[in-house]
Amino acid sequence: MIFRGAGLAIVAVALAGCEAMAVTAAGIGGSTGVSHVLGGITYRTFTVPLPKVKTATLTALNRMQIKVDASKNVDGAEVISAKAADREIEIELEALSATTTRMRTVAKKGLLYDGATATEIILQTERVLGNA
Repeated sequence: MIFRGAGLAIVAVALAGCEAMAVTAAGIGGSTGVSHVLGGITYRTFTVPLPKVKTATLTALNRMQIKVDASKNVDGAEVISAKAADREIEIELEALSATTTRMRTVAKKGLLYDGATATEIILQTERVLGNA
């Protein structure tokens, strides 16, 4: 009986280690398209000048049939406001250098964040930039 308990403990420890490695591997693989997601806010940095990222973002939103409400410059960053169904979308484009742009995307439905929609906007923008 003691050996059976010890055997189960060893198996449990071994499986826990596999789970940690699987989660790490999934995290590495999942980060190839979108750099960071924090509480439903999605970030991505492109090695592309801001004007090109803005054009690609507007093209992506158009392809997704997301209506752009406004685009304005706020404190040196380009802020795009849009709507999709019952979601409010805000995209901020910030020039980190002449050839590098950081994109922050937020999609909200009321008080809830929609990370999937924010991520898809970034992925579609990336797709447009890849085809350009």
